[in-house]
Amino acid sequence: MASQISYKGKKNQINKKRLSFIEGGHQLEKLEFALAVAQTKGDGEKSEILKKKIFELGGNVEEPGT
Repeated sequence: MASQISYKGKKNQINKKRLSFIEGGHQLEKLEFALAVAQTKGDGEKSEILKKKIFELGGNVEEPGT
C-alpha cells in the first residue's frame, strides 16, 4: 500500500510574486505607452519623468517583439 505524502508548500507566495510581476509588467506597459505619447507630442519634461519611472520599475527586460 502506497502512503500519501501531504505537502503544504508556499503556493500563495509564488502566486503573489507571479501576480505582482504581471501587475508590474502591466504598469510598465502603461508607462511606456505614456512615454511614446509624450515623445510624439514633443513634451520633453513629461518624457523625462516617465523615463525615470520606467527605470525605477526595472525598465523593459523582455526581448523586443515578445
